[in-house]
Amino acid sequence: MAANLLPAAGTAGELAALSGIREALQWFTREKQWVNDIHLQLCRIPSPTFMEQQRAEWMAAQFRALGWHAGIDRAGNVLASLEPDPAGPLVAITAHLDTVLAPRLKDDIAIDREGDMRGPGVSDNGAGLSALLAIAKAIKSAPDSDLVWTLWNRVLLIANVGEEGEGNLSGMRHICREGGPVEKIEAFLVLDGASTDHVTIQALGSRRFEVVCSGPGGHSWSDFGIANPVHALSRAVALFVDGRTLDPRSSPKVAVNVGVIEGGSGINAIPAVARAKVDIRSESNEKIEELVSALQTAVFRAEEIENLRAIGGRITAKMREIGSRPAARLAPDTPLIGAIKSVDAHLGIRARLDCASTDANIPLAAGIPAVSIGAGGAGGGAHTQAEWYRPDGRDLGLKRILLSAALLLWRDGASHQERPAPSGNSEPPPARR
Repeated sequence: MAANLLPAAGTAGELAALSGIREALQWFTREKQWVNDIHLQLCRIPSPTFMEQQRAEWMAAQFRALGWHAGIDRAGNVLASLEPDPAGPLVAITAHLDTVLAPRLKDDIAIDREGDMRGPGVSDNGAGLSALLAIAKAIKSAPDSDLVWTLWNRVLLIANVGEEGEGNLSGMRHICREGGPVEKIEAFLVLDGASTDHVTIQALGSRRFEVVCSGPGGHSWSDFGIANPVHALSRAVALFVDGRTLDPRSSPKVAVNVGVIEGGSGINAIPAVARAKVDIRSESNEKIEELVSALQTAVFRAEEIENLRAIGGRITAKMREIGSRPAARLAPDTPLIGAIKSVDAHLGIRARLDCASTDANIPLAAGIPAVSIGAGGAGGGAHTQAEWYRPDGRDLGLKRILLSAALLLWRDGASHQERPAPSGNSEPPPARR
């Protein structure tokens, strides 16, 4: 699918010298304050998973104000492009709208004395979303040649919903559905968080379940002997976790976690319901399936044991899948990785290839080239009220994103016309704004 995106060797520097691209790259350094200001504004709009609409509408309005065509699809994703219906192949640059935690008050997102931004979601994924807007403005602020216009016209900017937690990558699933925008997309650059020190090429797979044990409930003394959902659920967790030894150093790596367990209303009451949420992860889909089978066995064995020991009031145990992210991997020699490595060499960025669970899971599992990278700057404390973002060096990350997208489209774009000799002094024709 991505053969026509094969970048010409050693062209990152040539491309960066083209008038129109050079000016766009310089804009990121010149307009640091604009990017910081727009970053602060967007992070002050609450956008917890399943409640992203207000931020999505704000993002769409920002794209339109910058001269892009923007709309919101049925899933709630914001899509922006220079033309109303751009012809492919496209490179999609995406960032998720949702956050694990949300500010309750505007001042929950603030700039401290050191110039760091603090508050929930400022790095994950305020950094990615502000990068989308910075890219949109940089492109529209720079003059362009025919070739550069051809490249920019095949960039699709997407602010998507449902990346975090039980959002289950719903926004990216909608983008990648049959007959959706993915039909024109040849590669994805997923912006998630800040740091430029990693390139995620391997999708960490996961499956998540809610386990619910239900019974009649009753008094802890007078009804003692009836089946107890908490006892059954506790037994299920123990059977699952202790049923096999999981070495965190194994390869492929696996991990299991019971992150939520709840039930009951009082110490002297036999609960009617108990529930737990279980997260199973691995680099291997096969290992995940083995663990899912082990969880099922543990749950139904725990149900059986509790009902055998009870003198009345049986319990029932059910499993419900609440999340599924496929594991997948991008070949290290793919043109997408080649383009990023070429850009990193040009910009002096040193990055490692890693494995993580991101929006890139969905296109990777469908065989579409995708990576997840940071948007520049530095951040930490993700998914907590103490999250922070430091904008120092953000412009380097923004240059990396834009130049990587341009390099992916370079060969195909240049094939529409004779490739001009790169020149830092070439005069562009009148802009098509």
